[in-house]
Amino acid sequence: MIAIGVDSVSRAYGERRALDAVSFAVEEREIFGLLGPNGGGKTTLFRVLATMVLPDAGQASILDRDVVRRASEVRRLIGVAFQSPSLDGKLTVTENLTYQGRLYGMGGAALRSRVREMLERVGLPDRARDRVETLSGGLKRRVELAKALLHRPRVLLLDEPSSALDPGARRDLWFQLEALRRDGVTSLVTTHLMEEAARCDRLAILDRGRLVALGAPAALTAEIGGDVLTVDTADPEGLREGVRGRFGIDAPVVGGRLRIERQDGASFLPQLVAAFPDRIASVTLGKPTLEDVFVRKTGHRFRSEPR
Repeated sequence: MIAIGVDSVSRAYGERRALDAVSFAVEEREIFGLLGPNGGGKTTLFRVLATMVLPDAGQASILDRDVVRRASEVRRLIGVAFQSPSLDGKLTVTENLTYQGRLYGMGGAALRSRVREMLERVGLPDRARDRVETLSGGLKRRVELAKALLHRPRVLLLDEPSSALDPGARRDLWFQLEALRRDGVTSLVTTHLMEEAARCDRLAILDRGRLVALGAPAALTAEIGGDVLTVDTADPEGLREGVRGRFGIDAPVVGGRLRIERQDGASFLPQLVAAFPDRIASVTLGKPTLEDVFVRKTGHRFRSEPR
């Protein structure tokens, strides 16, 4: 079954087009990533799916419920963890979860039992009575996750969940997402971190409101194949013309550096340096990454750049 459907969704803020006819589908139990730089459109799409923002055109659905026409039903099916903390620091961990449960009509012994269950799940039973403001960033994220899952949602939406987390806390978060998958929960994660995106089952890569790539991380990098050479030079456009004339390669200039894709990168590198010894400052050779996928699809680096 399709857990999340996005069909030609567009959204503009004034003259700026935050989403431009974006379409994809997420299957149940997938861990699906929305990868993009700041301004790419991933947070706007997250808000559309969370029923916080109305699309200007197109349709989005959660488990076959339209997020606009059946918003109240959708809200009961989703758990949401925002990038900015939504916890009350002056309340204890248990109090934060209890108030969340009451918003969903839970109460009494059933709510108390569910709160204890979630604290066990995220490894915080010993911090139940601690005020949230005393917790580390990683522990606060665990409380956020417990809060989002308290009402047993079937779809979990996470906006930049690893923001401000140390590497250990990030690993712990992904351990929790894998456990949720086994329980039948579908997770959608927005991120600008390549290593986080690589752990998703599939990705939608967004840039300036457009969907530029869709697929499993390994499949996306495999489309490039071979090696990627990144060349630092004082005259990138001049070297580009030289490489075209000498080797017949049309290498783009990205972020002031020449970028060359080759199946035989290791053997081509000394040929390149020998041909232009005085014009090359340095060369980096590596296997394709998701950032290389982004560069190939957009023609610019992943970081936010002026339009």
